[in-house]
Parts: sequence; C-alpha cells; structure tokens
Amino acid sequence: MAKVIAYMANGLEEVECLAVVDVLRRAGVEVILASIHDGKKIEGSHHIFIGADALAKDVDASDADLIFLPGGMPGTRYLGECSIVTDAVKQAAADGRRVAAICAAPSVLGELHLLEGRKATCYPGFEDKLYGAHHVSDGVVTDGNITTCRGLGYAIALGLELVKLLISEEKSLEIKAAIQRD
Repeated sequence: MAKVIAYMANGLEEVECLAVVDVLRRAGVEVILASIHDGKKIEGSHHIFIGADALAKDVDASDADLIFLPGGMPGTRYLGECSIVTDAVKQAAADGRRVAAICAAPSVLGELHLLEGRKATCYPGFEDKLYGAHHVSDGVVTDGNITTCRGLGYAIALGLELVKLLISEEKSLEIKAAIQRD
C-alpha cells in the first residue's frame, strides 16, 4: 500500500488538503495528516478546524511514497519555515520519491530549489517563487517525481493524478467515475 504524509499548518486551505486526501484514501492509499504544530487541531484559513492523525515530529517520513503540501496562507509560509517539512521534502526528492504541492505551496519547493529546470504551476502571484522552473498555467503538472497544482479548483484533479502515479491509471479512472460524472 502506498503511504503519503500530508503536512498541515494553521492557515492551510482546507479543501485543497481534504479533497486530495479524500481521493487518495478512496483509492486505498494510507494518508497520514501530520500537524507541524504542537497540537493535532489545525485551524484552516477559513476557520474550519481539521484534526491531524499525528504530530509531524512523531512521523517517520523516510518511507513515505509521497510528501504532500497543501496551500493556503499563512499555512504555506509555516510549512516553508518548518525544518521537519523542508527536510522531509528535500530527502524525498533526493531519494526519487514523489513530492506534490498545491496553490501557494509550490513556492516551498521553489525556495528549496527543487523545481529548477522543471515544468511547474502554482497559484497566480507565486510564480516568482518557483526559482528556475518553467512556469506553465496548467491545472496539474507532473515533471519527474514532482507534481504541482495551480489551486483549489484543481484539487480533485490533483488527487486523481496522484492516484494514477501511486497506484494506476485504471484506479484513478475508477475513482473519477465514482465521484465525477462527465
């Protein structure tokens, strides 16, 4: 079973986090919601509270198949300031494991110089933080082991892309058929 660590910080964009996590869990992926703070109760940018599964300091990210960073402000800033998160992201990328970020959170990857020479997308206004990336305006972009997403309107598409990458295209299509009728 694939394992994902979703790092959460106060001020995250609630739906960006939960929509992706929902799709992954529907596909049978083990997702650990990890709070970077001292408690498991996260307050989103729209004052919706989310309960984390664990504290980031207690989670071993070394065997995670994917590290996921939801966007939102000031949550993205807090993620970028957290050495637990940045160390886990850098190590996953160096190991060739997957990293995904949505909305403002690709800026964290940019500031870690993980997007250099890659196609990447982000929420409009954060392009200057994608250091060395070839910015595209696509909703979801996977370049190598890094997937970036433009924002909330593409959260389900991001979840489906991650299911495709972690499990299979067939499973992604199965989940899509169950939740989205085209």
